[in-house]
Amino acid sequence: MLQIWALDGIREIIPGDDLVQVIVDAVTARADDDGALRDGDIVVVTSKVVSKAEGRIIRADDREDAITRETVRLVASRTSPTGHVTRIVENPLGIVSAAAGVDASNTPEGTVLLLPVDPDASARALATGLRTATGAHVGVIITDTLGRAWREGQTDHAIGAGGIHVFEDLRGTTDAEGRPLVVTLPCVADEIAAATDLVKGKAARRPVAIVRGRADLVGDLDLPGARSIVRDPARDMFRQGADEAYAEGFAAGRAAVG
Repeated sequence: MLQIWALDGIREIIPGDDLVQVIVDAVTARADDDGALRDGDIVVVTSKVVSKAEGRIIRADDREDAITRETVRLVASRTSPTGHVTRIVENPLGIVSAAAGVDASNTPEGTVLLLPVDPDASARALATGLRTATGAHVGVIITDTLGRAWREGQTDHAIGAGGIHVFEDLRGTTDAEGRPLVVTLPCVADEIAAATDLVKGKAARRPVAIVRGRADLVGDLDLPGARSIVRDPARDMFRQGADEAYAEGFAAGRAAVG
């Protein structure tokens, strides 16, 4: 049976906070023994609290410059009728998202947050600290909210992982009808990230959730992290936005004919 619950009582995080201790305190505060961390539990942490603890906070009026600094590659850009520019970019983590992950939600007035510098390292550090503090063999996923190509709305995705298998490789097995599975590779880290958002919520101040029932996914701290989820550019069929690809092709065509 899969169980998912959010931790209550986590205060506003400030730079320098010990997130391991914050999580341990929140777990300890649960009235029932069933809330204590167990071997195989997965601790899912919203990236915003990791960014706050790591001091990834800047003034809100620096947001556009920050987006530019965090941009490795522009994928697509659109200007609305009101003049607002939306940029879909690749950031240094290889993640393609709006505004390079620079976020103004759930952050103190007048500030915005950058994503953690290395979410996988942050997740491994949390997993190490929680294993030491509680004696439980747990995994950690760090999440952020992202849009999805061809679909409206957003959902949480894994951007950092420590001590957990991010994929469940079913290739080489068979389906219920006995047919071989050739390309089936569920990204279980993203599935877990999205599931925990149902209990964490965006306005409930519950940035940490516990997942119980998938101990098979928890493993060594040297397992590949969430960076391994990012598709290699050589296999990316959608490297540019439609308008950008058209403009580049048009320019190349004009140059070819002189």
